[in-house]
Amino acid sequence: MISKTAIDHLVGNLGPKNVLHEKEDLLVLGYDSTPGVHHLPEVVVYPTCLEQVLFALEIARREGLPIVPRGSGTGLSGGSVPVEGGMVVCLTRMNRILEIDEENLTATCEAGVVTLDLFNAAAEKGLFYPPDPGSQKVSTLGGNIAENAGGLRGLKYGVTRDYVMALKGVLADGGLIQTGGKAVKDVAGYSFRDLMVGSEGTLGLITEVTVKLIPPPQAKRTFLAYFDDIRTAGEAVSRIIAARIIPATLEIMDRMTINCVEDYAGIGLPRQMAALLLIEVDGHPAVVAEEAEAVEKVLREVKAAEVHAARGEAEAASLAAARRTALSALARVSPTTILEDATVARSHLAETFGEIERLTKKYQLKVGTFGHAGDGNLHPTALADERDAEEMKRVHAFFDELYEFVLARGGTVSGEHGIGLAKKTYLARQIGEGGVKVMKRIKQAFDPQGILNPGKIFDEGDPCTRPDVEEGFRVSH
Repeated sequence: MISKTAIDHLVGNLGPKNVLHEKEDLLVLGYDSTPGVHHLPEVVVYPTCLEQVLFALEIARREGLPIVPRGSGTGLSGGSVPVEGGMVVCLTRMNRILEIDEENLTATCEAGVVTLDLFNAAAEKGLFYPPDPGSQKVSTLGGNIAENAGGLRGLKYGVTRDYVMALKGVLADGGLIQTGGKAVKDVAGYSFRDLMVGSEGTLGLITEVTVKLIPPPQAKRTFLAYFDDIRTAGEAVSRIIAARIIPATLEIMDRMTINCVEDYAGIGLPRQMAALLLIEVDGHPAVVAEEAEAVEKVLREVKAAEVHAARGEAEAASLAAARRTALSALARVSPTTILEDATVARSHLAETFGEIERLTKKYQLKVGTFGHAGDGNLHPTALADERDAEEMKRVHAFFDELYEFVLARGGTVSGEHGIGLAKKTYLARQIGEGGVKVMKRIKQAFDPQGILNPGKIFDEGDPCTRPDVEEGFRVSH
């Protein structure tokens, strides 16, 4: 347990509003958006500058506390859950946009800047920050980087890693790390920047980031296509890509999700359809016109039931906003929402949809599937009740079998949500014993005492792992 003296020191340095240590204040900091996992920290600190981060980490080391970095807590794999208690370092109050450099097309921000705030600030300067995770209204850049977040525009524009140019952060021993810069080309030494992206707080705390900005697209066209069969929708995705068209957005929703979104948003989606695709092409006006015509041709060839073009920017924005509500809409249906992140090559989409349908019937579950079909990233979402042990057993068996199917086809267990607590065994299946050993060696080099976000990504050999952590993991799938 953290000592009263340590609490007093923290309060004296950070201020009483930036230190939480009473149980009732800590309750909401013991979980993220992953169901079934809750572990109370001993203390939560909200530093407002680098010096306060360094001070808090020094106190944690003296007290022997594990250190868990946290942003807005929107993670979906348990990455920011303090499974060993200890100190949560919440960086949401380090939220300044330090610079938008129009000459070099970069933005430099503190880790707690909200993703959408950066997007809007860049847009005011006539620039574009493409990464757009579904939680962009609340998620932070530091959290996006820790999880290597994706989003609706990932197909054409890539994920968070593709825009990170420089990082500053703090290592477990209090040492500072600075990697990368504004130079477009930089191959000097090991790429610590790429190593930190997606490391889920296990290698260091990210405090500042410089990201690349690009010019915004000059034009765009948005389509909604409806299908009587979800496998036909999957075939449409493959054919669009095979036609050498890379849409900015190529999203899918199945019948369950369509109906939940319509209940939630009431925008007139046809409830009888098996699936819909939301398709947006953008770029130079001439290219957009050409690609829009080609997309419509593919949709006719696969016999989409209906195809509608958005009438203007307002309707296009409304359609995209409705897609972003998919998880919230599904979550209203049942007490527990188990969202997964299976990703396959686009050529396997149609058969993956078929497998999800087969497994849904086999395990007698209620499952809604949506996701970024254009890059093969699907989010099958089981709607259940974690108080029903028998139902949760079926949910786990469903995802176990689905991931076996995905891995057998060269897919991955995470396209954008990270590993955290929920996918450690799945990761081990994907990369094998040798891959896990290499990751452990990297962790050991950065954090020899194992105090940074212990129990995440892998277990065995982690000095901070205890048997009771495993029980929390099993619930969290």
